[in-house]
Amino acid sequence: MGFSRKKRNEPNVDLTPMVDVVFLLLIFFMISTTFVETPGLSIKLPETSSVVAERDPEEIKVYLSREGEVFIKDKPYTLEALPDYLRSFGKKSQGMTFMLLADKDARHGVVVELMDMAQAAGFSKLAIATRERRGR
Repeated sequence: MGFSRKKRNEPNVDLTPMVDVVFLLLIFFMISTTFVETPGLSIKLPETSSVVAERDPEEIKVYLSREGEVFIKDKPYTLEALPDYLRSFGKKSQGMTFMLLADKDARHGVVVELMDMAQAAGFSKLAIATRERRGR
């Protein structure tokens, strides 16, 4: 008497859908990640050989272009409207850092004016952004 054996089908796992999902997630994160911090304007920071300071988690970045335009994030501000915006931080400004990213060709008078505005608004910490000097 011959018993017939049933053939067992080995389970197949198709990895194609999983690879597709991982690939789509990779594309999503690559597109949604922001790599550049400057808002659409070209700022050439001055070079220095100083030590890099630790960054404060709470800081406000103020960008000053070569032409004297002032930006915070992507929004342009006039020198007349900026003090009101800075005062809107209130007591919170005492613990925040005022980070000034001024173009190396910006007028010195405007840089000093921005620093005075920050002090008048209650910011006690001031940082001026620079680039590391490369060997010459």
